[in-house]
Amino acid sequence: MNEKIIEALNWRYATKIFDPNKKISQKDWSTLEEALRLAPSSYGLQPWRFIVVQNPEIRKKLRAVAWNQPQVTDASHFVVVTTKDKIDEAFVDSYVQKIATVRGIDKSSLDGFRNSMVGDVVKGPRASKIQHWTQRQAYIAVGFLLETAALLHIDACPMEGLDAAAFDKILKLEGTGWGSVAMVGLGYRSNKDQLASAKKVRFDKSQVIQVID
Repeated sequence: MNEKIIEALNWRYATKIFDPNKKISQKDWSTLEEALRLAPSSYGLQPWRFIVVQNPEIRKKLRAVAWNQPQVTDASHFVVVTTKDKIDEAFVDSYVQKIATVRGIDKSSLDGFRNSMVGDVVKGPRASKIQHWTQRQAYIAVGFLLETAALLHIDACPMEGLDAAAFDKILKLEGTGWGSVAMVGLGYRSNKDQLASAKKVRFDKSQVIQVID
């Protein structure tokens, strides 16, 4: 299994050209959705939503405001990553209620945890820069998506090249409290993508990992 994981991570790359005729099966797509849903976040707050855009006409509009990147229209599945513009007490309370319901405990037993979150991301210093925080959380989920895709031998390409305001307008996110921050195309590489056979370029382990005994 260890070898299979490393093989998959070496196999994956940021796919530039997708084969538009190859589609992800529903079974595999359900697994990818679960990878997003199960991704970790600080406090477990999950300040994200993932919009799966399959409508061809909407994809064409998004491509026009995403540097005309072909992955937007050609990938089997196209995901727009959005995050909350602001964390408020109502959002925290909805999460606390979810914990109580899932674990079958009294909500009041979570008051300390609830107050810690409110004191940090709602009323604390972090609140003034909350969009940076929520975006960092979302990229954790994107990482989970990419690795899961690689293990399934499904290609993916994470992208930041988008006009976020234009995306929000097209997706009718304006005034909802959610905003576009990134996008991911998923599907299967085209045999026309020359980067598929290019050697992966990474710094040596000694340059990026430091061990303090």
